[in-house]
Amino acid sequence: MDFIRGIAVLGLAYMNGYAFGLFELGYIGLNNPPISDLVIHTISTLFVDGRFRTLFSLLFGAGLHIQWQQHKSTVQLKSRLYWLMLFGLAHGFLLWAGDILFVYGLSGWFVIKYLKSDNELLLKHGVAFILLCGVTTGLVMYSSPTDIIYRDSQGFTSLYSPHYIDYFISNLGMNALMIFIVPIMTLWMCAGIMLIGIYLYKQGVFSEGLNTQQLITVIIATTAFSALRLYTSQYNSGFMYAIQELLNMFAALGMATVYIHLIVKFCNNSPQLGTLIQQAGRLAFTLYISQTLIQLLLYKVLFTHWVLSFNRIDYWLVATALVVLQLIFTIIYSRYFDQGPLEYLWRKLTQAKINA
Repeated sequence: MDFIRGIAVLGLAYMNGYAFGLFELGYIGLNNPPISDLVIHTISTLFVDGRFRTLFSLLFGAGLHIQWQQHKSTVQLKSRLYWLMLFGLAHGFLLWAGDILFVYGLSGWFVIKYLKSDNELLLKHGVAFILLCGVTTGLVMYSSPTDIIYRDSQGFTSLYSPHYIDYFISNLGMNALMIFIVPIMTLWMCAGIMLIGIYLYKQGVFSEGLNTQQLITVIIATTAFSALRLYTSQYNSGFMYAIQELLNMFAALGMATVYIHLIVKFCNNSPQLGTLIQQAGRLAFTLYISQTLIQLLLYKVLFTHWVLSFNRIDYWLVATALVVLQLIFTIIYSRYFDQGPLEYLWRKLTQAKINA
């Protein structure tokens, strides 16, 4: 489980880098992009976009079930989720509107009532919630503007401000909007994936992986959804944006499940090789927040011009350097401590609330 969590948190660096340029628009390419943009876009669509966030959500759901089994009570869970939501609000408003902690805390609170449910109900409601999110997201995306903005256009230059105070004010508004849409869209997506995470855990997927028939079925379905998502990316309309988002949800779910299978088989066969990633998994909260701090420092303070010149490969090089830096930190920190500083604070606050 720690290994899976480590892969998920490190993978987020490759997903989130673009959003530290212009959060509202993500990556903005050139009118005539380099071939590396096409290659990385294809790789991202198949293996990265939404995959590690979904992996985290599956793991979060499984973790809720494990903790409930340990404590035989929801008191501990509710206290942890309460503080997670507060951390998320602080992270979102003060640092970055792309926060996932608040959504996970709120979704987890909703998922608690399903902890005693049977497997059929978990799977049924999990898929239903994802479809509900797909419909609501589609309605929102359907009205999205279809004008394409290129980085080498006057339109992009007029949108971008290198001043941190402008970013901070914009981020406040964006995070308020993100919180507003949580009960409309993201709550249902995260809750649905968490329910499927509990289902997979109870089916033994987190300990044994998928059986051959299940693996073949998931790979075929994931390949189909991913291929359709990649094919539809050439179309720019509100309707196609809606279709793309729905396709990507299920492609990400399938790919994340395959990742779990591969990680389980790897760890079962060579447990000693995964020590560093397992240690990173135990520091996931700390690493996640530090990714925000480092990328804000880079893109919004020290090198504000990067956004104007970076292609996809540049963002990925920065993400790779960030991953290496976090792994070095993990090696050094884990020599002296078993728990990350934010993990320790979270545990202490949780216990204090329970005792109160």
